[in-house]
Amino acid sequence: MTALAPSAITAHPLACLNCGKTHDAPRPAAVCESCLGPLDVVYPADRVLPDRETISARPHALWRYREWLPFVGEPVAATDIGWTPLREAPRVASALGVRRVWLKIDALSSGTLSFKDRVVATAINAVHAFGLDAIACASTGNLANAVAAAAAREGIPAWIFVPEDLEVAKLVGTLVYNPRLVRVRGTYDDVNRLCAQLADEYAWGIANVNLRAYYGEGSKTMAFEIAEQLGWRLPTAVVAPMAGGSLVTKLRKGFGEFLSAGLVQGSSPRVYGAQASGCAPIVRLVERGEGPLIPERPDTIARSLAIGNPADGLAAARILRESGGGAAHVSDDELRDGIRELAALTGVFGETAAGVTYAAAKALAARGALSPDDEVVLCITGNGLKTAESLVHDLKNVPIIAPRLREVAALVS
Repeated sequence: MTALAPSAITAHPLACLNCGKTHDAPRPAAVCESCLGPLDVVYPADRVLPDRETISARPHALWRYREWLPFVGEPVAATDIGWTPLREAPRVASALGVRRVWLKIDALSSGTLSFKDRVVATAINAVHAFGLDAIACASTGNLANAVAAAAAREGIPAWIFVPEDLEVAKLVGTLVYNPRLVRVRGTYDDVNRLCAQLADEYAWGIANVNLRAYYGEGSKTMAFEIAEQLGWRLPTAVVAPMAGGSLVTKLRKGFGEFLSAGLVQGSSPRVYGAQASGCAPIVRLVERGEGPLIPERPDTIARSLAIGNPADGLAAARILRESGGGAAHVSDDELRDGIRELAALTGVFGETAAGVTYAAAKALAARGALSPDDEVVLCITGNGLKTAESLVHDLKNVPIIAPRLREVAALVS
């Protein structure tokens, strides 16, 4: 394969969060070469930040916040991703016993109907910035869809590695874009370890491995949009699903960056994380209050959250505590009920992760973590059509009749 031509966009350097060493290499890195610590983007201290009016005048895409994204220059790919709906849900507010609720609906993302379109938008621009041969990922489904679609749009090679037992809709929703799709025997954690090895062998930008520092910054734009769509103010609490744990950390970071820039009113929201009981290592760490994260072997229908050894688990647990928030896990039956109830109350069909988020919000409200004065945002990160098989059993209760009026009348009576 031939590497991409040099791009007009360049990537900011990285620095180790442990030892502080700066990494400004011609190829991206997964971890610090000195201490194996995590890497984060270094933004210029003297960069000029825009005001509300400047941001508001820009196109409705996540690049309206480009000064907070990890590049110099204009984006060259995925320029129209972002600006998903923030919809008020008064019936959910009543169900939770809080003042107001909004749904941040990345299930309607204009890319592939999931939150992962945001992070792929920054990852694929990093591929261009570094002139890499291909984009790749380890995925539980939504990232696979988003990477394959973005690569097809750009006409660049894509390698997608997933657990073999992924939902059919997510496999088909990846394969249709004609990437190199590889199903791996094992869990997501097995797939991720393989991709970490591949990052050392090939000049590929693996979105959630050697491009992770750039990819993760795309998540902040969900926080930026929430703040702007609420009229440049902040909610009091946010509930989001957790897989690797990155989203809750980046939500906290995004709200903090807008507060520091003087763009929003209010205090940084309490952040709550949600997981399925069959794979809840971050929630259980929060419940213990201290100690190491204990990896788990996933056993849940919420496959998009089924990461037993989450890369950002420790950071996520710390952020949840520091924000004044917390976490909850719910059973597979509870998350199925959550999907149904969310749809019935709002007309929004979310995937299993959305069922986890809504059911966890109910659990948090029941134990008093959410108060009657709270204004809460629930992050709906994926579309229910991707995991429709989780509710296929419901079809057994649907009547089948002949085309006769009397048969309808019998149902009505």
